[in-house]
Amino acid sequence: MAVKRVSKSLRALSKSAALIPLYSSYASADAPPAFTELGLRFTKYKEAKIDSEKVIYGSTDRYDIDVTQANLITPIGRNWSFTLDVQHDAMSGASPWFVGTNAYSQPGVIMSGASISDNRTEVAATTRYYFDNGNSGIKLSRSEEDDYASKSITIDSSFNSSDNLRTYSVALSRSNDEIKPTQGKVPTGFKFGRKNTESVWLAISQIINRTIITKFGLSYTQRRGQLSDPYKLLDMRPNARNSSTVNVSYRQYFNSKNASLRLDYRYYSDTWDIRAQTLTAEWYQNFKFAAVVPYLRYYSQTEAQFFNTIAETEQAYFSDDYRLSSFGAITTGIRTEYDFKKWKFELQAERYKTDPAWSISKGKDSPAIVDFWRLSLGMRYRF
Repeated sequence: MAVKRVSKSLRALSKSAALIPLYSSYASADAPPAFTELGLRFTKYKEAKIDSEKVIYGSTDRYDIDVTQANLITPIGRNWSFTLDVQHDAMSGASPWFVGTNAYSQPGVIMSGASISDNRTEVAATTRYYFDNGNSGIKLSRSEEDDYASKSITIDSSFNSSDNLRTYSVALSRSNDEIKPTQGKVPTGFKFGRKNTESVWLAISQIINRTIITKFGLSYTQRRGQLSDPYKLLDMRPNARNSSTVNVSYRQYFNSKNASLRLDYRYYSDTWDIRAQTLTAEWYQNFKFAAVVPYLRYYSQTEAQFFNTIAETEQAYFSDDYRLSSFGAITTGIRTEYDFKKWKFELQAERYKTDPAWSISKGKDSPAIVDFWRLSLGMRYRF
């Protein structure tokens, strides 16, 4: 069979479809990297202050997180590559402890009071083998923080069809976590816990023509063990949670504009009765040595079956964690990329806003939902 030449539009489309961060491995590539690359990224994440009218006691400040990420990817021989990822997070601030009622019988947040400070370090190593029509990889990772430790393994593989127009992908992962809550003036609900997570992911991508690529994916995740939050008062969740997702992606390249449109839809459901939908739209505008990528994302979820702002003692399970409430969110952002000889630079800014009224479900909401902004600067050097 004759080898098909890849068109200019398909190459540009593949570039915008991958959008590989400076710290990620090249899991979707069909051949080992031709060069060794070093990447470094700095990210500032800051949550907006909670409305003082919603706080009964404690600080209105919330989390600030400084993230530093480093990445090395290098070829090994003709058919192998090795990737090393290191990430360090420095966290500080206050978080919601529980929801109570104020003098007007309205729900209000009791914050954690004293400032929380924590650090997390994660190290991951990936080895990948490339064969004629695909690749397979194995990734081992370990992360530690003051009260949490996790180790995981992921095995993945991708195969191309004989005409190179379709790619089949599968990934399996397992993680084992240990939770050792820090005991302050008010003891936590437990002193030690374990959690195990297992996931499987399947996907098919299809080249429709010279300018369009689509992708369909399914995943299933099973969690077992200590799933309650020890730092939230009266938080008692089931010790099992199964979830599934459906993902649909669409990429189209426009020759006349030298740009690509990226659309993604994701549907999530779990055994806690949470149903969530995510819709993302990106425009990847290419220039001679640069690219500009504005994007918009909408998210909506229902509340968990045991979520409430006020505890009901007759219920076996209860949580007032805002992450389990009904809410909607809109993310607006822009990313810029610039290539200079052997260097590549990336700057990204993002704003995340939430509102119970934006949820499709219009269910039980929380006064503690969060808004945040994020700014990151990355660079990559090839040699």
